[in-house]
Amino acid sequence: MKYGIYYAYWEKEWGGQFVPYIKKCKRLGFDILEVACGAFYLENDSFFKELRAVAEDQGMILTGGYGPRPEHNLASRDEAAVEKAFAFYADMFRKMELAGIDRIGGALYSYWPVDFHAPMDKPGDTARSIARMQRLADMAADFGITLNMESLNRFEGYMINEAYECIDYVKAVDRPNVKVMLDTFHMNIEEDSITEAIRKSGALLGHFHVGEANRRCPGPGGRFDWAEIGKVLKEINYGGYVVMEPFVTMGGQVGKDISIWRDLSHGATEEQLDADAAASVAYLRRVMG
Repeated sequence: MKYGIYYAYWEKEWGGQFVPYIKKCKRLGFDILEVACGAFYLENDSFFKELRAVAEDQGMILTGGYGPRPEHNLASRDEAAVEKAFAFYADMFRKMELAGIDRIGGALYSYWPVDFHAPMDKPGDTARSIARMQRLADMAADFGITLNMESLNRFEGYMINEAYECIDYVKAVDRPNVKVMLDTFHMNIEEDSITEAIRKSGALLGHFHVGEANRRCPGPGGRFDWAEIGKVLKEINYGGYVVMEPFVTMGGQVGKDISIWRDLSHGATEEQLDADAAASVAYLRRVMG
């Protein structure tokens, strides 16, 4: 397995410059930097060529994430809006290929965070989403990209909340580049057993996010048995990526969307955030690897 971190651990807004984080994360002991893809449409090709060149120079892997905005909801009844979403994704996929990013995860089947005041039709939305995801997967395949469907907790999404729902969705889409994505933060809320959810996902598991129950960096003082989680990942022959997604500081769109209403870092400087991330990845390698 290879280990990574999401750039937004250090940021308060989605998007921005990722190149400095490639070098930082290499120095801290990571194999992977995960970046937000939702603002790729704002950047020209040179941005992505530089990203790829620096990542290759540093020996780092890049992965992508996106919590789709409402206008990119593949479950929508608005056919015109869905066609615009496909155009948005076509541009994103081309730029991902330029950057050397071969996988993206998130609530790609719907949108995020969900407006629970809006009307919802889970069966109808799911059926529409599956049909559109088949088309999106075929588009992504042309660029060598895998789409990972993230199972989210009930307070952030409604279509896929548990591993079994994610598995059923992926099987219904029936495309080799559409996979299950699990995240320990969401699993802690929804799953009866984190390890059984991993076992059920088996060969369909395409991406794995980790973080403590309060979204701090994984470590020995948290509530999860990381050694047991690593054991089950090896049991299902998961050789993919383990990417931590900690969120510990307030402010900006990131803090608002993730609902960070107190300073979980306890006033940490950037240097302390770096040290915490480095200690966390070293710990995961030791107990999970």
